[in-house]
Amino acid sequence: MNTQRGVALLLVLWVLAVLSTLLAALAGTVQLQQRQAGWQAGQVQARLAAEAGLSQAVISLQARDFKARWAADGRPHELAFDQAQVAVSVRSERGKLDLNAASKADVARLLRACGAAPQRAGAVAGALQGDQAPLRTLEEFRELPGMSAELYRRVLPLITVWSGQAQPDPSLAPPPLARALGLPTVRTANLDPGQILTVTSEARLPGGAHAMLRVTLMMTLAKEGARPYRVLRWQE
Repeated sequence: MNTQRGVALLLVLWVLAVLSTLLAALAGTVQLQQRQAGWQAGQVQARLAAEAGLSQAVISLQARDFKARWAADGRPHELAFDQAQVAVSVRSERGKLDLNAASKADVARLLRACGAAPQRAGAVAGALQGDQAPLRTLEEFRELPGMSAELYRRVLPLITVWSGQAQPDPSLAPPPLARALGLPTVRTANLDPGQILTVTSEARLPGGAHAMLRVTLMMTLAKEGARPYRVLRWQE
């Protein structure tokens, strides 16, 4: 009898140990899922805040009061949406170097200013100015021989395929581009930034969630019920 009781006790203890292990694993899984759900919720909230920053930029670009309009010179605007802090800037494509219209020399100058060796800069600029068709997207520039991921990352904010100008507008050009090309200094930004603009909206939440949008828009005449812009490039 005592032996049977001992075996039963061992069996009960073994079952309890197994149940404890299963419950601990289940609790860990639940905690992990809760953390993942919280992270996903934060990311969604940050992305919505970044999109709100984009919408605010569009509204401010079309303000009837010229004094209230945002300048398309890359100047940052700090906004708050609920718990999110959002930094929004607008840059006219007229202030960038158009890869389809610029000279080979200017493209090479910009690449050297972004860290490329003279030989590599010349090779990339030469490939760009070859017999190929004009670039339709900025991503095509990344695929040229000699172009590295790091060099592309550095040059990307300074280039365009949409302005059609041989040289950037000095009043709208970012300082690194102006220095690379030796553009004249202009203190007052051009009041006519053109139809094509790039909006950068970056949102951060107290918990660390972060989202960034970089969207190139073609502004259109506002019509009732119609979107006032067309998206040319959307990057997240």
